Amino acid sequence: MHDIRAIRENPDAFDLALKRRGLEPLAAELIGLDDARKSAVSAAQANQERRNALSKEVGAAKKAKDEARAAELMAEVARLKDEAPALEASQAEAGKVLDERLAAIPNSPNPEVPEGADEHGNVEYRRFEAKRPQLATGQQHFELGEASGLMDFEAASRMSGARFVVLKGQLARLERALGQFMLDLHTGEHGYTEVAPPILVRDEAMFGTAQLPKFRDDQFRAGDDFWLIPTAEVPLTNLVRESILAEDELPLRFTALTPCFRAEAGSAGRDTRGMLRQHQFNKVELVSITTPDQSASEHERMLGSAEAVLKKLDLPFRVMTLCTGDMGFASQKTYDIEVWMPGQGTFREISSCSVCGEFQARRMNARYRPKEGKGASFVHTLNGSGVAVGRALIAVMENYQNPDGSVTVPSVLKPYMGGIERIEGPKS
Repeated sequence: MHDIRAIRENPDAFDLALKRRGLEPLAAELIGLDDARKSAVSAAQANQERRNALSKEVGAAKKAKDEARAAELMAEVARLKDEAPALEASQAEAGKVLDERLAAIPNSPNPEVPEGADEHGNVEYRRFEAKRPQLATGQQHFELGEASGLMDFEAASRMSGARFVVLKGQLARLERALGQFMLDLHTGEHGYTEVAPPILVRDEAMFGTAQLPKFRDDQFRAGDDFWLIPTAEVPLTNLVRESILAEDELPLRFTALTPCFRAEAGSAGRDTRGMLRQHQFNKVELVSITTPDQSASEHERMLGSAEAVLKKLDLPFRVMTLCTGDMGFASQKTYDIEVWMPGQGTFREISSCSVCGEFQARRMNARYRPKEGKGASFVHTLNGSGVAVGRALIAVMENYQNPDGSVTVPSVLKPYMGGIERIEGPKS
């Protein structure tokens, strides 16, 4: 969420940031809304101040036994008191209108983010070539999974509809192994603290990480009071909401393996076959809470942690710096890691690592107290997939497939697979 004071101080810079996002200027409109809010606040305060002054005059008139004057003043106090609720309501409404408008505006991109309208404007940052021979082509994951009998989309459809899957046997175990491997890597080597968070959260948590209100249609509602999390970014980042941390506590680094739920609104016709775009999937999330001067280096560190997963799995991938037209709503800068999928003959996103600056912290009122200076400042938040477990499963299946349709288990996963070295269908 943007700071209206910063917008007032430098409206041209704010409008330039919006222009880079492909949006129209808004500074003048927002300043006008803030002026209306200030006027409403002033009117309510003037009413209260006048009532306080008149009340003192009433006391003085009564002390002087001037009952006529006291009655006249009391009538004026009563009139002002009757006006107060409407003035307070006007003040609240003006503040609400401004806040709602601010909440609907995306974060400002960092200066180094490349400009572009869509994914075609993204820029390659670096890439990793696997040590093992890279497959140029092959079967897609759903062809391998259905042929083995270990990936059942029909059974899932009968129970839940489209964009669900049932994994069985060794394939289900491989997915579990991937999640456990990632958690062990991030907690054991990368310094993240494992968290088992709720997967049901309230409106204010979803607002804090900016899923609400703009992306309401992308979420799954659970009853009247809760939302199913679209990513563990929501509960992990909200761990510091409405708190003031000591600078010595930072950075905080959290990781979690959770189910994630997304309505996939607007994706009709896209990736309808297979597991690439599911309503329910598992993901290992990384979240960092840090100071402004550390956030850029923390972003690179987080990217390296996510890359390490794919390097240890020996999967070829590339890192893309997203352009201004393709980055997420809350992001200042985003790296996407795209893994090679031989079955599709292309790279597909498996992780996004974003630095959000103080954008989410303002929505959550998450602050820290610097070692030097007075007062509290907003923390900076970062989040990234470390990585999407379902997509990692797909990548392993397609990159480690054999001519007979079996899938070799990557060496780093063998300790989690009880010695199983190859995924095959049930013996006939």
